[in-house]
Amino acid sequence: MRVLNLFFKRLIDFFGSLIGVIFFFPILVIIALSIKLTSKGPVFFKQERLGMNGKVFKIIKFRTMVVNAEKIGDGLTVKNNNDNRITKVGKTLRATSLDELPQLFNVIAGQMSLVGPRPPVTYYPYDGFENYPDWAKKRFTVRPGVTGLTQVTVRNSVSWDDRITVDNKYIDAFNVWFDIKIIFQTVIKLLKSENIYMESDKKSTKRSI
Repeated sequence: MRVLNLFFKRLIDFFGSLIGVIFFFPILVIIALSIKLTSKGPVFFKQERLGMNGKVFKIIKFRTMVVNAEKIGDGLTVKNNNDNRITKVGKTLRATSLDELPQLFNVIAGQMSLVGPRPPVTYYPYDGFENYPDWAKKRFTVRPGVTGLTQVTVRNSVSWDDRITVDNKYIDAFNVWFDIKIIFQTVIKLLKSENIYMESDKKSTKRSI
C-alpha cells in the first residue's frame, strides 16, 4: 500500500506542479519583473539544501533579500519582516510565501515533493547529513516538501529538533489523502500568516533565509 501511495504521490507532484506553473505563470512573470526593477541582483535565490537520503540539491526561491544577505547582519536568521536586508518587494513575498513558488520547478525535477519535510541548509541545524543523529535521519527517507505537517502545525514556533519530530510523525502517517489534507491546511495557514517569525530570544526557531 505504501508503494502505491508513493507512486500516486509522485504523479500528483509532477502534474500538480506542472499545472501550478501554468496557472501561476502570469504571477511568476510579474514577481520576477518586480524584483528585477526594484533591487540589484538576480531574480532567483538558489541555495544548497539537503534532500532525500541526504543528497544535496539547489532549492529555488524568488530573491527577497539583498545579495549575500546570509553574510550580513544575523546571517541565516531573520527575526522579523523589518530586517533591513529584506527588499521592499521581498517583504510582501515573504509575508505571503509567494517567494516559495519557484520550488514547483524543484518538484517537477524530482528533487522535492509538494508535501514533505522542509529541506534544511547543508550546515544547519547539523553540519552535514552524516552528523544528524540516527532518529533525525528518518526525515530524509522521503523527498523534502514545499509544505509539510510541520508547516501546518508548529511552523517556526518550536526548535529544529521538535520540528524533526513532527516530520517523522508525518512519515509514519503518510498517505496520499493525508498529503491532500496538508495542502488545504497550508492554504488556510498562508492566509493567517502565523508563526513566520519568532521572538528574538528563541534563536533556533526564527525563519531562515
